[in-house]
Order: sequence, then structure tokens, then C-alpha cells
Amino acid sequence: MAAEKLRDLSQPIDVPLLDATVAAFYGTGSKEQRTAADQILRDLQNNPDMWLQVMHILQNTQNLNTKFFALQVLEGVIKYRWNALPVEQRDGMKNFISDVIVQLSGNEASFRTERLYVNKLNIILVQILKHEWPARWQNFIPDLVSAAKTSETICENCMAILKLLSEEVFDFSRGEMTQQKIRELKQSLNSEFQLIHELCLYVLSVSQRTELIRATLSTLHAFLSWIPLGYIFESSLIETLLKFFTMPAYRNLTLQCLTEVASLQFGNFYDAQYVKMYNIFMVQLQTILPPTTNMPEAYAHGSSEEQAFIQNLALFFTLFYKVHIRILESTQENISALLLGLEYLINISYVDDTEVFKVCLDYWNILVSELFQPNRSLENSAAAATNMMGSQVSVTPPGMVDGQPLQRRQLYAGPMSKLRMLMICRMAKPEEVLIVEDENGNIVRETMKDSDVLVQYKIMRETLIYLAHLDHQDTEKQMLGKLNKQLSDKDLTWNTLNTLCWAIGSISGSMIEEQENRFLVLVIRDLLNLCEITKGKDNKAVIASNIMYVVGQYPRFLRAHWKFLKTVVNKLFEFMHEIHPGVQDMACDTFLKIVQKCRRKFVITQVGENEPFVSELLSGLPTTIADLEPHQIHTFYESVGGMIQAESDSQKRDEYLQRLMILPYQKWLEIIGQARQNVDFLKDQDVIRTVLNILQTNTSVASSLGTYFLPQITLIFLDMLNVYRMYSELISKSIAEGGPFASRTSYVKLLRSVKREILKLIETFLDKAEDQPQIGKQFVPPMMDPVLGDYARNVPDARESEVLSLFATIINKYKGSMIEDIPHIFEAVFQCTLEMITKNFEDYPEHRLNFFSLLRAIATHCFPALICLSSQQLKFVMDSIIWAFRHTERNIAETGLNLLLEMLNKFQASEFCNQFYRTYFLTIEQEIFAVLTDTFHKPGFKLHVLVLQHLFCLAESGALTEPLWDAATNPYPYPSNADFVREFTIKLLSTSFPNMTNAEVTQFVNELFKSTNDLSTFKTHIRDFLIQSKEFSAQDNKDLYAEEAAAQRERERQRMLSIPGLIAPIELQDEMVDS
Repeated sequence: MAAEKLRDLSQPIDVPLLDATVAAFYGTGSKEQRTAADQILRDLQNNPDMWLQVMHILQNTQNLNTKFFALQVLEGVIKYRWNALPVEQRDGMKNFISDVIVQLSGNEASFRTERLYVNKLNIILVQILKHEWPARWQNFIPDLVSAAKTSETICENCMAILKLLSEEVFDFSRGEMTQQKIRELKQSLNSEFQLIHELCLYVLSVSQRTELIRATLSTLHAFLSWIPLGYIFESSLIETLLKFFTMPAYRNLTLQCLTEVASLQFGNFYDAQYVKMYNIFMVQLQTILPPTTNMPEAYAHGSSEEQAFIQNLALFFTLFYKVHIRILESTQENISALLLGLEYLINISYVDDTEVFKVCLDYWNILVSELFQPNRSLENSAAAATNMMGSQVSVTPPGMVDGQPLQRRQLYAGPMSKLRMLMICRMAKPEEVLIVEDENGNIVRETMKDSDVLVQYKIMRETLIYLAHLDHQDTEKQMLGKLNKQLSDKDLTWNTLNTLCWAIGSISGSMIEEQENRFLVLVIRDLLNLCEITKGKDNKAVIASNIMYVVGQYPRFLRAHWKFLKTVVNKLFEFMHEIHPGVQDMACDTFLKIVQKCRRKFVITQVGENEPFVSELLSGLPTTIADLEPHQIHTFYESVGGMIQAESDSQKRDEYLQRLMILPYQKWLEIIGQARQNVDFLKDQDVIRTVLNILQTNTSVASSLGTYFLPQITLIFLDMLNVYRMYSELISKSIAEGGPFASRTSYVKLLRSVKREILKLIETFLDKAEDQPQIGKQFVPPMMDPVLGDYARNVPDARESEVLSLFATIINKYKGSMIEDIPHIFEAVFQCTLEMITKNFEDYPEHRLNFFSLLRAIATHCFPALICLSSQQLKFVMDSIIWAFRHTERNIAETGLNLLLEMLNKFQASEFCNQFYRTYFLTIEQEIFAVLTDTFHKPGFKLHVLVLQHLFCLAESGALTEPLWDAATNPYPYPSNADFVREFTIKLLSTSFPNMTNAEVTQFVNELFKSTNDLSTFKTHIRDFLIQSKEFSAQDNKDLYAEEAAAQRERERQRMLSIPGLIAPIELQDEMVDS
């Protein structure tokens, strides 16, 4: 191939041949031609002498792709080898690039046609500047400025170079240049900025050329965030910008510059200039965009330039107000300009564009919390205490000492009232609402949660709660007014009603009880009326979802008003027959939520009633659930279980439970009866599904009833174990006959679902049951063979991980009384599970987690049983723990580390302390350091530190009375275990991190020993070591600070608790007030 001779770089390269090779690479020829061209170009690029041909290529080719190829070669040299080149080569290349740029940009025609090429040359020049300027190219800025004055096109390109330079130094320099170099460049730019500043102002005052003015404004925008403030405020710059603001061609660029100025934060030295700038800006804005403009419409029909203008306007206002709103509150004239600006911002907030709305919402949230916060410290404690008890104080400010916050609130009362309406009209959808409108305008069940909408809802909810606290009367008036309008309006729109109801639901907890009662009586009555008079399935579904959302948010009101509570619950039962997708789900979820907060109300006979509501409900139960799906029936049963749990009379409680379970229990008896006559009946797939459904119903009730579920589980327990054994045998038989693939057939999966559900039911009941030893004695022994024996006998693919989890729950529940059973449990699960999980890190993930949870339960509550293990078995246990914390799956590693800490503490306090640590101390230390310095295990940092602290404390405390070193292989006796561990650790880390000096490692280890009793210092030393050892540099290290982040989250939660309503009442643990 002729192109091969390109590889010879001893003479000037054949440019036409290079053009042809580049064309072949980009061309549409055969794959072989492209591959060959690619190989040659790669080889040329990697050749260290290729860059010497760059000038020759650029002078002789017309092909843009070839020019780019040559510049790419040059860029590599500049980035990695520039400082190693001889001075004359560097100067030659520098001058050549500068000349080409001047030559191309000096001529209008070539500047326009070669624009892409010039842009790339500019980038190359800036890359050279980062090495050469200021030390070796001191007169660069003066040269550039004087060149710019020779022609308008050169000037335009000079602006582009200056903008690139500013971005390189101030925006993209991290990780590219050393801190020293960045400082040097910033200083040079600052000290020479006067020339650039004069050039910009000169261009803006003299030039008539649109492109040049746009380039200058764009460069200024890049510079404004860092230049010395005098250049902005003590020159004519702001006046010049405001002059260009009125010209359509420059409006957006100017507005971006003004926004940059508005966002600057530094004392109050230039307040007067800011006020003047804002006032002139507002006058000009009214001529460009009159305040009466319908913003949403203007945005929807505007060009992209006009849309960008509205976006930029939102940014200008929000950034200006964030930093400088206080200075506009000083005089009447400024206040009217401020209120007008807020009016603009509220109108822009109605624009149907997510990004624009986010910008506005972010600022509204800051403003309202600022208006509300000043009085918080006065009432913090009172509000928090009363809020938790369910009764509430009003959080209206009692007036501040100097009256300042009160005046501020009055000043903003008008805009805040409009802001309430905005929040009500644009409220985002809460998580509980499952019914949405799709893109075709149909009402459907939501299939996927939109996390953006949930974040937006959270911010809007917080904003609206602050707004409600600032003026409860106005909030209530606006909401009720809008609701009345919906009732009288013939053309009901779904969106308007939705946002209104979401807003009503979101302010729950923010009003005092009396006001909340008055408000909700009207709201719920109106919504129920609306439901009655509305026709059409979709309309009914929308109203139903809104009623359910609102009532679910106000448990305090429902507890206080039995008539409303009963009406609401009956309405929910009505909705349970509504086949519209999503309505039934939402009805069952809301019912569960209401029962959890008002359970006592359903088991007492209310005034004017003949019997408690729960009894009435149980009589009509078959009808109520007739149209529900199985998963909805389970939620319903869980809810009724919650009601029964609130009944204190055990006789009544058992009677309710029997009535509740009658349907599934009769079905169960029927199936078991048939199976006794013919066992094959249980093999039918439909029967298996029915059995599964009955078990799931039982689990739902057990989860809400706890101990009181005993009479029911006793009835089915032994039959359940027989079904378990039989299905297990069927599974084993299928797998034995069909091989490993049989475990994936739908039949085997169904059988396994039943086994899992039986285990889940027993575990749920035992976990929720109060600590009554007789329950354990009744249920645990019969399970030993059917469940544990079955686990041991089965093939690995048929073993249920839930067995491990069930026995972990049992041990955590019945603690030391299980000690005698531990050997049986070990025998059944230990060896066979280890074989399953130690082949690799991937198979059987649930078994892994549950296995280590079981081991932890044994170590915590039945430690004596571990001591009785043979040394071989104990070695298996320790190996499996090390295996666990080496795991990259976070929860498995964490369980392993917690288990290790448990074992270390227990062995330290036992008589086998010396023996255990002599065998395992060094292994554990070595393994913990291995995971600590492995970036995959960052989340375990806190626990790694605790283990190391434990080991070092132990070594130093003298609790170990025997030496940790092996006297046979180590004849030199160490003065103490602490000295031995110190030396061992230094050796270990020095060999693991050859990039660190011995002195650094020794210092680190000594610091650790000094701080063994101070966890936070100990942790800091380890953090510093990780960064220093380069293991964790330039990475996201937030996991190393996870504890500090958790503390910050807790502080935020306490802040939210102190403001009534910020945490929704439905999320508060307020069982105590349900009486």
C-alpha cells in the first residue's frame, strides 16, 4: 500500500498522500481500507517525531480533517512533552500558531470559512499559554490587545481566546494543573486585566459589528465572576451593559452578564450601585416585557431566543434576591421596584417548563423559610413538645423584639398571597397518589414513580407549610375559594382539582386543631358532594383518588370526628368495588393507613351505634372484598387485623379473629380434607395457588396482630408443616429427575413459593409475638425435622434461605433458652450452606446474608454453644466471617463485620481469650487492613475502624497474658504484645504500600497506638493514611464521612420536627394519642 511510505519521517511527509489516507479513514470505502488507514494514522500519532511535521502539513493541505489530525498530534506534545522541548522549537511553534491565527482572522472571508479550524487553533494556543505564560511570554496580553485593535475580525477572535483562557484557568483547572500554577495564572490575569477591560469597553462603545459585540459580551460573562470588583462598579461597565439590554440582538448575553454581577457576594460596599442597577433594569424591563404579559402563553409561543430570555430573567431575579433582597427593602421607591420584580417572578413561575419552575421554586423556598424562621428559636421547644403529643400550638409570631420580622412579613404579604395560589395551582403529585393522566388524556394507574416529581413535591410541601404558618386565614380562604369554584364550575378540569387536593393534603399538621376541624369539615363535605354529582368513570376515579389522599393525611381530625371517620371508611369500601385501575389499590392503602392511626375508634361502640364498627365490618366482609384482587385482599386483612389488635378484651378479640379468618380457614380445611383422601389433590397448580393465597392472608393478619394471632396459627400449624414436607419432597423429586433446570420451571417455583410463605408466616408470627417462652416451646420443636432436617437433606437448589432467617429470628427472640438446640441447627445448616456460598461471591445471595445473620444471632445470644465447637469447626466459622467481610455486596460485608465485632468482644470476656487471639489476631488484622485499603469496601469504613481499635486496645491493655508471636519461629522475645503488633503492622503496611516511606508508615502506626482510646482521632488518622497512601485520592470519598453525614441528617430531622407540619402527621409515631 502506497501509504506505507508515510511512516518514514526522515524527510518532509507527502501531504497529498496523507490527505488520501485521512480521506480513506473517514470515507465510505471498504472496511479493510478504513482499518489500514486507521492503523497508519495511529502509528503516526504515536511516533515521537511526528509533531515536527505539523507546520509542513498545515502549510500544504486544504483538507480540514488532515489539519485536525495534525493539530491532534501537536496537542498531545503540548500536554505531555512541551517543557522537555528545546527553546527554539517551542518558540518556533508558538510563533507559527500565532501567525496562522492572525492571518486567518485578519480577513473577513477566511475567518468565516475557516471558523472551525481557527477555533481549534485557539484551543492549541491556550494550551501553550498554560505552559509559557506569564514566565516565558510576558507580553502576551499586551500583544493580544494591540493585535485586536488592528481589525474587527482579529478583535472578535481575540475575545474568543480570552474567554477560553478564563475558562481554562478558573473553571476547568482542577486536576489539570498544580495549585501553584493555577495561582500564578490567576494573579497574572488579575494584574493585566486593565488592558482587557479597556479593550472590552472600547469595543462596546465604538463597534457597530454584531458578531464582535456578541463575542465581547460572551467574554465578559466568563470574566465577571472573578475580576477585581472595581472594574465592575467603578467604571461605566454596568451602564454599558444596561444600554445593550434594550437591544434585542444582545439582550440574552447582557442579561447573563447582569446575572453574574447580581450573584456576586461580598460585604455591602457597593449596595448603592446595586440599587441603581436594579431600578434602571426594572424600568427597561417594563418596556421590553410589560408586567401584564401572560408569561405562560408568551413562553409557549415564543421563539427559542424569547424562551431563553424568560429563563435568564428567572435566574437574574432569583440570584439578585438571594444575595441583595435586603437592600431593596430600605426605601418606598425601592420597595415598589422589588414588589414589581416579585410579581414578574410569580408570573414566570407559571411557565410550563420544569427547569424554569425549579429555578423559581428553589428561591421561593428560601424566601418563605427566611420570613418564617426568625421566630423559630422562641417557640422551638414548645412547638416540638406539643406537636408530638398531637395537640398543637399556633406558630404565629408573637412579634419580635425589634418588630423587624413582623414588618418584613407585612411587606411581603401581597406577594406571599399570590405565591400561595401559585403553589396550590402547581402542586406536584405526592407518592401516595396512584392515579395519573397519561399522554393521551386517559386516567390510568401509575406504573412507575417519577423521582423528580417526588423531590419537587417535597420542596413544594415545605414551602406551602411555611406559607400556611405565615398566614393561616389566607391559606384557608384561597383553598376553599378554589374548591367552591370547582363545585360551581361545569367544566371540571382534572388537573385543577388534583393540585388543589394535593395542596390541601400537604399542609396537614400545620394548623391548630380547631381551625383544622373547621377547614376539613368543609373540604371533605364538598369533595363527597362532588363525588355524588359527577358522572363518568374517569371523573369519579380522579375525585376518588383525591378524597382518599386528603383523608389519609389528617388522622387527628378523623380520630376526633367519628361520623366523618365512618363515612370516609364506608366511602373507601365503596371505592373497593370501583374497577378503575388504581382506585382499589389506593382505597386499600388508605384504609390501612387510617386504621394504623385510628384503630381504637373501630373497637369501641360509638354514640348512636349498636355495636363496634369492626363487628359490623366483619358481618359484611365477604361483600366488601368481593371485587378485590388477592394482593388487595391481603392489605385489607392486615388493616382489619390492626383493628382487632386494639381490642383489649381477649374473648372479643378471639371472636373477631375467628370471624375475620372464617373464609380462608374454611377453604384451608376443605383442601386439607380432600388431601387426606387423595394426596395428589395437593399437586394441582390451582390448588397450590389457593394454598399460597390462604397462607399470604394469614401472614398479613399475623403481621398486624402479633401475639394475638396465636389461636389461628395453632389451628393450621401442624397441617402446614405436613404441606411443607410434602411440597419439599415433590421439589426434590422434580430436581432429581429433571436436573438443575427443573428448579426454574413454573411448577417448582410455585411449590417453593408455598414453602417460603409457610416460613415467612411462622417467622412473622414469632417475630411479632411478645416474648412468651411457651410460644417458643410450642412452635420450635415440631419444626426441627420438617424444616431443619429438610434443609439438610435437600439438594442446594431446593434449600430455602428463609430457613436461615427464621432460625435467626427464633434465636434473637428466645435468646439463651435456645442454647441446647444450637448443635442441631449447626449440624443441619452449617456445613452444607458454607459449601454453597464459598465457591464464589455471586451464587445464592440470600443464603449468604441470612447465614451470617444466623451466625450473628448465635454469637450474640448463645455464645457458650460456640465455645463448645471443635477447633476445626471454629476455624470454619472464622473463615466464613472473613469470607463475609471480603464480600463486595455491602449488606453481606456489613453483617460479617458486625458479627466479627460481636465475636471479638465475647471472646475477650471469656476464659479462652488468649487461645483465640493467639490463633486469629494477626489474620484478622491483616484481613481488615486488606479491605480497609480496598476502594470497593469504602462503605464498611466505620466498622473496619472499630475492629482495628478493638485489636490495638487489646494489644496495649495487657489483657492478653500470653505472647502473640510464635516463640519457635521468632526467637527474639518482644518486651510486650503492643511492641510486637506495632512492628508487625509497620512491616505489613510498608510491604503493601511501597510508595510510602518507612518513616511515614512508622509515624502513622505510632499515632494509632497513641489514640486507641479516642475513636474520633483514631478514625481521623486512618482517613489521612488512606488519602496519603493514594488508595483513595481523586475519588468520591463520602463513605469515609458517612457518620458525619448521618449526624447532619438527624439535625435536619430535629429542625423539621420543631415546625408543626413539616413532617406529615401520618409519618409521626403517635400511637399514644390514639385513645
